[in-house]
Amino acid sequence: MDQADAGAKRSQMEKSPPYQYDLSFKGLTELLPPGPGVYLFKDDSGQVLYVGKAKSLRKRVASYLRPAKDLPHKTFLMMKKAKGLDFVLTSSEKEALILESTLIKKYLPRYNIVLRDDSQYPCLRLSVQDDFPRLSIARRIKRDGARYFGPFSSAKAVRDTLKVIDKVFQLRKCKGKEVKIRPRPCLNYQMGRCLAPCSGKVASIEYKEVVEQVILFLEGRNRELIKGLEGKMKEAAEALEFEKAARIRDQIQAIERTVERQHVVSTRMENQDVIGLAGRDGFYQLVVLSIRNGYLISSRDYSFRAKGESPSEVMEAFLKQYYFREGFVPQEVLISEPVEDVHAIQEWLAEMAGKKVELRFPKRGEKLKLVHMAVSNAENLLNLREAKGETDIIERAQGVLGLKRLPRSIEALDISNFQGDLAVGTIVSFVDGKPERSGYRNYRIRTISGIDDYGMLAELTTRRLSQGRLPDLFLIDGGRGQLSAVKRVLDCYEGEDRPEVVALAKANVRKGEPSDKVYTSHTNEPIVLSPHDPVLLFLMRIRDEAHRRAIGYHRKLREKGLTASILGEIPGVGEKRAKSLLSHFKSLQDIKRATEQDLVKVEGITRPVAQQIVHFFKENT
Repeated sequence: MDQADAGAKRSQMEKSPPYQYDLSFKGLTELLPPGPGVYLFKDDSGQVLYVGKAKSLRKRVASYLRPAKDLPHKTFLMMKKAKGLDFVLTSSEKEALILESTLIKKYLPRYNIVLRDDSQYPCLRLSVQDDFPRLSIARRIKRDGARYFGPFSSAKAVRDTLKVIDKVFQLRKCKGKEVKIRPRPCLNYQMGRCLAPCSGKVASIEYKEVVEQVILFLEGRNRELIKGLEGKMKEAAEALEFEKAARIRDQIQAIERTVERQHVVSTRMENQDVIGLAGRDGFYQLVVLSIRNGYLISSRDYSFRAKGESPSEVMEAFLKQYYFREGFVPQEVLISEPVEDVHAIQEWLAEMAGKKVELRFPKRGEKLKLVHMAVSNAENLLNLREAKGETDIIERAQGVLGLKRLPRSIEALDISNFQGDLAVGTIVSFVDGKPERSGYRNYRIRTISGIDDYGMLAELTTRRLSQGRLPDLFLIDGGRGQLSAVKRVLDCYEGEDRPEVVALAKANVRKGEPSDKVYTSHTNEPIVLSPHDPVLLFLMRIRDEAHRRAIGYHRKLREKGLTASILGEIPGVGEKRAKSLLSHFKSLQDIKRATEQDLVKVEGITRPVAQQIVHFFKENT
């Protein structure tokens, strides 16, 4: 089965309704098939608690239905809540592994080890599917035909790499799939940062050769790249094209300076990922060292909680989720902990890479030294996080705030409006102390008019309770009044997953209050913490993120309304044409800069209307 067929089949399996069984049925295990597949435990509301894969569904599920005294503590807690079982049969263990990763990413089950999407690691995207590819920074890897390189260790690292490529290879900067033909090249060409395909300054074949050089550079194949450039420099010199030879010489020197900053860690000149794991008290730190052609080009770290799991289980969960979203799989992956599903994971990685991939747990030699280096990095980061109080901040928050359960997932609610107008609500999500971008939400307040923060918060809370899995804790920006408004809504919610709620009020400087105050529903007086208390700083960080998002969303709506009103002043431009213009150009500044030729490409904009738009901005700018 090729990759396209496998993807289509997997998509069909995700959409098709799985078999469903009541866990109280005594003959359940006998009804389950002995073949491979994926199983999902659910609570009485249908919420997915856990997703797992099995070589034999019958044997694996039976291992969960043992007496409580024989179960690990975490499994016991999960089975107390589990009321139903779904499963999906697959034709192989590899298909089960892929489907398991897909469903974990989709449902984010409470009892799975979940690798959260982390936007702090950007990538470089090369649009190789375009006639004249361009390079840009991307936060998420998509299956869109482009080549992705990275992730890089920081936004600075990716920007620095992009600057080197701009200077050395001069790919086009203009956005869009197609290159717009210009009579004269843009300023980037004059600055020596673009080859100007828009003005015919470079042929398509020559441009593609440059793209291949960029790919070699980003893959770390610098020796091969330099050797090729040296050959071209020699050819140019022999043909008396001295300017071209000098330009290539400068490229070689720039690449060599970049290579000098990289560290050789493997004499075998291999492409490897080395994954080191360190853990303590249910908190795990992972470090991924990316080695390309023997050079260490980046180091990335991930941290999360996984109480009750062994290091081997944590490593296996990380592998399956990490490479599920990666754009590049090296020929060898070295791991610091052995995993059970070696052959299935290897087969899956090889399918993604289109070549053989080795998953190794080395016990001696150079490879073991690399693994020790990754583990050492992970241990150092873990020690640093412990020194900062990051590893136990959630436990500390539970104790300080007097919460009934560990607040692994926290959502902060905030309202923004201008004298009651254009009221919006936003929610930001933090899981295990880190932002969970997929849980960020924006709302337009619908039922409340005028200045009524309490009513707006109540509406926002009501709408959030009706949407998907709920957090352990709601954090409200405000004091006792805001807390009460949200608590009244929560008191009417009958689900077992009802979140707890606290409010964080800013300190009253005039009264000499030293720090922000925390209000809870079970205490009359606010909790006053030291200004430098880690729990207070943690809550302030989440509260401020929600406030930043609310202000930004409200400003965006105001600007959109202002823009629409300005466009409405242009003769011939009504509401429909204004929407078309904003949809096409994205901003008022882009519309101002547009020519008649640009404007007539917009749906509903005729040439006379385009002339009116150009004339309007010419007269009013």
